[in-house]
Amino acid sequence: LTPGQQGDIMLIKDAAIASGLPAKTIRYYESLGLIESRRASNGYRQYSSKDIERMQFLARSRTLGFSLDECRSLLDLYDDPTRASASVNALARQHLDELNDKIRELTAMKQTLIHLVSQCPGDESSDCAILESLAHGQTSE
Repeated sequence: LTPGQQGDIMLIKDAAIASGLPAKTIRYYESLGLIESRRASNGYRQYSSKDIERMQFLARSRTLGFSLDECRSLLDLYDDPTRASASVNALARQHLDELNDKIRELTAMKQTLIHLVSQCPGDESSDCAILESLAHGQTSE
């Protein structure tokens, strides 16, 4: 056993290492009710391997860009043995649609910036199409 571990029980430092989440994030997720800890008589947080699994689930979900509310819904579905995979699929599809919208927005921003950068001489003169465009609200091609 490593320091802070007692069988299946880990303290927050070891839970952070095992889950890949910073201790501060674990405490934050706990404050939101996404994970729970038990408290030792000295007040230290204690986590089981099931808690670590939930932390890893959250970490992977956040890596895919799911919001905390979406993570809560995913955890609720994960915990429900009677869930329909259609519910999980619908949530993931909605998130995918949102990601595609963001990609379109970012692509449009990129194209606008490419255009603006190409219009600015980038030399010692004070003429700058980027600043002019921002000042006059003309940020589209």
